[in-house]
Amino acid sequence: MTQSTPRILFAISDTGGGHRSGAVAIKAAVEQLMGADVECHVVDMLASTGVPLVRNAPELYNELSTRWLPAFDLFFQLTDGRRRMDALTQVVYLGAHRNIVRVLEEVRPNLVVSVHPLVNRLIANARRTYRLSFRFVTVVTDLVSLHASWADPEAELCLAPTAEAYERLLRQGMDESKVVRTGFPVHPKFANQTASREEARARIGVRQDLFTILLTSGGVGSGNMGQLVLDLSAAYPDVQLLAVTGRNAALRSQLEALDLPNVRVYGFVTNMDELMAASDIVVTKAGPGTLMEALVMRRPVIVTQAVGMQERGNIDFVLNHELGLFCPTVDRIVPTVAELMQPETYAATVARLADAVPRDGAEQIARILLEQLQLEPPVRTRRLRLPGIAALRRLSSGRLRLPPARRPQLRFSSYRLKLPRVSGLSRWRRPRR
Repeated sequence: MTQSTPRILFAISDTGGGHRSGAVAIKAAVEQLMGADVECHVVDMLASTGVPLVRNAPELYNELSTRWLPAFDLFFQLTDGRRRMDALTQVVYLGAHRNIVRVLEEVRPNLVVSVHPLVNRLIANARRTYRLSFRFVTVVTDLVSLHASWADPEAELCLAPTAEAYERLLRQGMDESKVVRTGFPVHPKFANQTASREEARARIGVRQDLFTILLTSGGVGSGNMGQLVLDLSAAYPDVQLLAVTGRNAALRSQLEALDLPNVRVYGFVTNMDELMAASDIVVTKAGPGTLMEALVMRRPVIVTQAVGMQERGNIDFVLNHELGLFCPTVDRIVPTVAELMQPETYAATVARLADAVPRDGAEQIARILLEQLQLEPPVRTRRLRLPGIAALRRLSSGRLRLPPARRPQLRFSSYRLKLPRVSGLSRWRRPRR
């Protein structure tokens, strides 16, 4: 790589697998279009903050999404407001700005792409405070139920994967000129997968002659997959099941020990495109990543559950567009599968899938990002106003409260906190106007 090679930094958090897989999908599309002419970096920005709890976001998410889901939903509700997110971000930014700037200084990106809602304002604050020279784009990876943190007015563009997400961003106050509807960032290998069912089944070594159902429950293997496999295997002995348990090694061991007929058990896989190509139906939770991969592969879906409030709109997306069915409880899985396996229902669903979602979402996004690389970074003169002494004292005493959605109570004084200089930044700042 030469010094003049343009650089893109994808800012993510490994809270679930969808944000990293979205960034990796866009990165693959950029490389498919440009080869080595663009340098791409993927960084877990929340882990890089160094702030307690925030830096542990991936581990906290795994616990909250599997054991403490009501607490996860409560956090979603309490922070779902633009002013509330502004105030919360200011608090986190006080402890995180040095580490955020160090990451940016190390990569020196021409373009920063946020693929996680809680990263957006941290990036925007750092750019504004230190007058850093890069363009900033956000890529939304939720389909319908968008948290307010996705709508960051400081981004040059906000890319929405669905019409529902587009409308939601406008209602959250985003300027219409900044919101662009694209497809969802699904890895190009799904769109490029051309193997027939028979060819795909031959590649992975499963039976050719059986109706095949793929079951997956996310990277952490959450949900009731064990019971789903048992119920389906008992009800449909002539149906082939491909069960992907993700990183849940205990669940994989339990299912393998049962040695059920026509059931193949997998752990964490990298050939999901082949497994979907070999399948007739995909059973998955409402996570947008796997759900959109299945729809891009034109496979009918059965959605089993939503992990958190941000996934509930995904169920509505499937039902409203008639792309599959919803199975709210384990005891409903057998009749739900029977309904979708009806020849007329299955054929009609497959027909609707033909143009339900774009297959080239990652490529659409990549082309927009490459266009952004050709533009000059915006020039700003206003600096970030950080919390004053009174707010800092309330923080240290543990009495700092988040403001309500409409009438924020947090007050900032006119005192300006002097931020430390970071060596070399003067050569990477925007010129003043």
